[in-house]
Amino acid sequence: MANKHAKAKNPRIRAVISLVAIVVVVAVCAYLGLFGFGKGTMINYLKPWGDAISLGLDLRGGVYTVYQAEDNGDPDFDTKMESTVSILTSRLTRQGFTEATVTRQGSDRIRVEIPNVSDPNQILTIIGTPAQLYFVDEDGNNLMEGSMVKNAQAAQDQDGKPCIAFELTDEGAKIFADATAANLGKTISITLDGETISRATVNTVIAGGKGEITGNFTADEAKNLATLILSGALPLNLTQLEVSAISATLGVEALDRAIQAGVIGVILVMLFMLFRYRLCGLVADIALTIYIMIVVLLLALTGAQLTLPGVAGIILGIGMAVDANVVIFERIREEVKVGRPIGSAVRKGFSNALSAIIDSNVTTIIAAVVLYAFGTGSVRGFALTLGIGVATSLFTAVFVTHKLLDIFADMGIKNQKLYV
Repeated sequence: MANKHAKAKNPRIRAVISLVAIVVVVAVCAYLGLFGFGKGTMINYLKPWGDAISLGLDLRGGVYTVYQAEDNGDPDFDTKMESTVSILTSRLTRQGFTEATVTRQGSDRIRVEIPNVSDPNQILTIIGTPAQLYFVDEDGNNLMEGSMVKNAQAAQDQDGKPCIAFELTDEGAKIFADATAANLGKTISITLDGETISRATVNTVIAGGKGEITGNFTADEAKNLATLILSGALPLNLTQLEVSAISATLGVEALDRAIQAGVIGVILVMLFMLFRYRLCGLVADIALTIYIMIVVLLLALTGAQLTLPGVAGIILGIGMAVDANVVIFERIREEVKVGRPIGSAVRKGFSNALSAIIDSNVTTIIAAVVLYAFGTGSVRGFALTLGIGVATSLFTAVFVTHKLLDIFADMGIKNQKLYV
């Protein structure tokens, strides 16, 4: 008799231990998500999770521009488009804009987004410059192309004025030595996109493969020219279609309002679930809390950019998560009303709801994948967060909600009023 009593207690004890463990883990994760651990200077996930999320241009401010590439029926157009994207990315990185993004839009457009920049002219002149560099003799003959330059950087000449110090490839060094030998006493000009930026008289053969480009440069102009020379010429001509600057203040205000609306919405949903479904509503609220933490953590760890449409995707994902729980609880209520014991009603109700939940979530995930694959800009941001949110919703419904319902059933909570 004692053994039977002990066996009856075991499931309850295990259920209580499981529930306590889940609550502790959720509490610890919530603390880390809100406050981080330590100073948060080692790696992203030691910071508060929200601080580790990369914000899109519409939320933190910056500049964006769209270019159209000239397509003359070149069979290598796609390859040249990819090269152009790579060169633009290189130019921005060398200027210190490591968080800038360069992406293709459709077949012949390129979108550039640069955060934390208020003046479009500060950087956009560098982006769209073709940067065709040539060394030219007095007769206008091209002696050497800029592709022969191995390294270039802003420096100062012997008078302390800004200049560009360059180093040539081995092939370029030989060509340059031959060119200077053939033009002793004459001038060699350096042109960028057809405009002469420097001209000097050749007094001796330059055989070391190193030299300086001098002119009436400021320090910033010298740095920009070095970037253009080093990143190489654009293989395609670009025409600027649109450019816009987004205020960082407006971005912060938009994010704050979106967060406030989201928090209010989640609180109202949680209260409704508690009122409507009682114990099952409590399960839904715990599952929803876990859902939100997982989504925020995934956004922080993956480095995905969060945009305003992305926030909308998260909110829609929350709706999907709540909807999945509603479907489960309604099926459980139906089973309880026909007289099934609570444990059996939970299992049967969950089983009846599972196929509908999987179908709705999988179809939404497929739609998100299609939007991400073929969409651009804000559409991709919406699709990404929607996909992450719905996939997480499916996980919490299938595993978290199910586990919590089993725990409460094993704890011996049999009062049907708490379920219906």
